[in-house]
Amino acid sequence: MSELDDKKVAAIKEITQELYPDMVVFAQKLVQTPSISGTEKALADLDLAEMQKLGYDEVFRDAHGNVVGLVKGTEPGPTIMYNSHMDHVSPGDAANWQGYDPYGGQIDVCKVDTQDKQPDEAECIHGRGASDVKCGEAVQIYTGGLLVKLREKGFPLKGTFMFTGVVQEEPAEMVGMLHLVDKTLPRKGLSYDAMVTSEATSLKLYCGHRGRVEMLITVYGRTSHGSAPWLGINAIYKAIPLITRIKDELYPSLPTDPELGQASLSLNIIECSPGALSIVPDRCMLSLDRRTLPGETAATAIAQIQEIIDDLAGKDPEFKADVVVKGALETSYTGLTYETSKDMSPWKISKEHGFVKAAAAALESVGQTVKYGYWDFGTDASKTCGIDRKPTLGYSPMQEQYAHTPYDKCRTDFMKTALEGNAAIYLNATAQGPEAFEKVEW
Repeated sequence: MSELDDKKVAAIKEITQELYPDMVVFAQKLVQTPSISGTEKALADLDLAEMQKLGYDEVFRDAHGNVVGLVKGTEPGPTIMYNSHMDHVSPGDAANWQGYDPYGGQIDVCKVDTQDKQPDEAECIHGRGASDVKCGEAVQIYTGGLLVKLREKGFPLKGTFMFTGVVQEEPAEMVGMLHLVDKTLPRKGLSYDAMVTSEATSLKLYCGHRGRVEMLITVYGRTSHGSAPWLGINAIYKAIPLITRIKDELYPSLPTDPELGQASLSLNIIECSPGALSIVPDRCMLSLDRRTLPGETAATAIAQIQEIIDDLAGKDPEFKADVVVKGALETSYTGLTYETSKDMSPWKISKEHGFVKAAAAALESVGQTVKYGYWDFGTDASKTCGIDRKPTLGYSPMQEQYAHTPYDKCRTDFMKTALEGNAAIYLNATAQGPEAFEKVEW
């Protein structure tokens, strides 16, 4: 299924060798630039400037602060979006970084988790966001630069390469991606046929993840003085049988998917109100993290909790509670504010889908061993595949186990491999017929 001949593969490898040093330096700059969610402007500026330097045909920033770069082919064809998020989580206590500056972008040879029979030491870039997702972001941006150089050498290119860097992925409401896809692209007369995300995959092809719904249960009581608790209804005590049934009955009954694993539910925050030592609380708030599988929705997850609430209320006239999907108000660095719900869709794509088969064949053509995987965490692919049902996969040099940790790093040799792989995926996928871009079903 590979359309990449020896001449094109040789050109990919030659240009990769040429671009590799500058790509690593650019990745260091990204790591050295703080970009916690809502503060991504400096990083966006770097991305735009680098794409211009690499010869992209068009680059722009949208109203929400996302950045877009286009490399246009010499022939008509599909548009493949290569997507990275520009924000990162807090580095936490710098003392946990074992001598590395979280924003240092330092390069050294260090111990790494091995893959197959590879050496247990490799050159790495260190710092917050190196594995989530700044090194993958650098690789994707340089993939566009590689395609520009291929075009300059006279190789035909089909379709359009689109790099998108989105804001505010880490809060897990997808506001940057939603604005980009639903508003920016239509306004620009643009669309996309498939997406490759740079979220960490260790050079494997990742084909899905569970969804995520954040739920808030409020259990109601009645205040009284702490010295006379019998005069009130303690909301914390009323919450105990609900918590027990969620843990002992609901969680074990959740479904399992052969690829994505078990749906899950975790009670992560308990709060009460008024929250004073001498007052019996009249509210107990439970925040739950519910991971969903294809076929499940926020509505079905809410209904499961509501069923338990209704049953408890039928048995105890003093029991009163409700459950909702949590909401959030997110403001981007441009000042644009979104009110959104904390609901991310599950998704998966078959290894037999035309887009995945084209990607696998492409990696094989440049000498890479093809392996597959699925994320434990969520990504903005919940929009592209979970909602839009566009063919989507993950391919990245970064390793999932380092994300959000004080050991955050990325192997530079994996970055070089990923640059070749990204270019090969684009070239081979755009050479395929419509079957490579069919709507994803599960």
